[in-house]
Amino acid sequence: MSTQDFKIETLGIVGSGAMGRGIAQIAALGGLSVRIYDTNPKALAAAREYLSDTFAKLIAKGKLKEADAHAALARIRDAGDTGELSDCDAIVEAIVENLDLKRELFRELEAVVGERCILASNTSSLSITAIAAGCAHPERVAGFHFFNPVPLMRVVEVIDGLRGDPRAGDALMDLARRMGHTPVRAKDMPGFIVNHAGRGMNTEGLRVASEGVASFAEIDRIMREQAGFRLGPFELLDLTALDVSHPVMESIYHQFYEEPRFKPSPITGTRLAGGLIGRKAGEGFYRYVDGKQDVPPEPAAPTELPTRVWISRASHEGREQVLKLIAKCDCSVHIDAGHTPEPDSLIIVTPLGFDATTAAVNEHLDATRVVAVDTLFPLDTVARRTIMTTPATSPEMRDAAHALLAFDGVPVSVIRDSTGFVAQRVVATIVNIGCDIAQQGIATPEDIDLAVMLGLGYPQGPLALGDTLGATTILTILRNICTALGDPRYRPSPWLTRRAQLGLSLTHTEELR
Repeated sequence: MSTQDFKIETLGIVGSGAMGRGIAQIAALGGLSVRIYDTNPKALAAAREYLSDTFAKLIAKGKLKEADAHAALARIRDAGDTGELSDCDAIVEAIVENLDLKRELFRELEAVVGERCILASNTSSLSITAIAAGCAHPERVAGFHFFNPVPLMRVVEVIDGLRGDPRAGDALMDLARRMGHTPVRAKDMPGFIVNHAGRGMNTEGLRVASEGVASFAEIDRIMREQAGFRLGPFELLDLTALDVSHPVMESIYHQFYEEPRFKPSPITGTRLAGGLIGRKAGEGFYRYVDGKQDVPPEPAAPTELPTRVWISRASHEGREQVLKLIAKCDCSVHIDAGHTPEPDSLIIVTPLGFDATTAAVNEHLDATRVVAVDTLFPLDTVARRTIMTTPATSPEMRDAAHALLAFDGVPVSVIRDSTGFVAQRVVATIVNIGCDIAQQGIATPEDIDLAVMLGLGYPQGPLALGDTLGATTILTILRNICTALGDPRYRPSPWLTRRAQLGLSLTHTEELR
């Protein structure tokens, strides 16, 4: 292959499904000549009709000029066979996720394209190196992973295979920008960046649910309204659909040789087998009536406040948050300031990583009166608060704590005992996996955060989120969960541990020679 810089003006696309036609749309609007091929002529015709209708809708909404739409459509040409892709400078395959079929396609393309044509795969889960291994010129093979729907999800992962020429990736980075997308660069590892980082939310949310800590809807409410995410794990799984997301979870888990952090849940396997795959089927973790999510209503909060409250001193920051909230209550709640609680006091603990039971046992407290409050996100700024009980907590003390935390109208989730509540353990897992992606050198910290925000819609990337909450806080949560459960899925990443110990940002990179 020539050492000259790659230049892409004509783009070939193989596969005219949702991904292929989406790529064709942004490429044509970006000024490229597009050749689109599909083994099914009817699918090809349907794709052209879809593009025509899409452009017409964009014109009607004032988002696209009629002249620009006509020019873009004129730049898209159907290919009757792979031979008609011979003049392409790059070809993106968007066919089924099957390694043998992709290899066979690339071998076929190699026989007709020029020596400087880049062969790019839109795979979401297969190894680029493995796909390239079937080619005579693996150096020109790269990953070019878009997200569905392509025109709206404006991020694309550019993946370098082990034998890939970096200039091929460089050319795809430039191409992505010309098509109005933000490219991020990744090494060839399972899940690349986005699907790898996304394991934190989904697998940990499923783990929390499998332990009976809270319902699907309650976990989603906590992650949205307390932790600040746009969607909770089960809303997200319903949106992507289990027929897509469950195989990805299994694939990444096995490709990482059963890494405990990525262990799938039997919940999704069972629901997939039963056809409860998500929004597109009308039923998943939620039911959908006329396309709208049917969410079970929350019960009203109790109103009877406790007369006396004792707050643990194990966490100074947690105690101060609860005291500050009670001070705003403007009620007759008395603060029990003793070193040990009075016999009638509600006992509040604010553990990081531990469950309410462990907090009670560690401080020799009466577990029937103990209620834990999650203070990871400031109590006076969140749209939801979370409390959890020990298995021995009396209903009276549970309701008194609920009433106290809900005095100002902020909803309160009451969950069963859990190491790290819900938000703590899910957020800590998200940050930890992001740190491990950086530790493995799969992508730069900047690209990790950018990919996750654009690809998953998170309010912050995992490393920035860890910095916001405090690396030492995240490290404490993970270490305490590990201590309580002995589960290696919660072991802290070296990237997190070292930066927390040194007081460095999680985005800090070392300068190597």
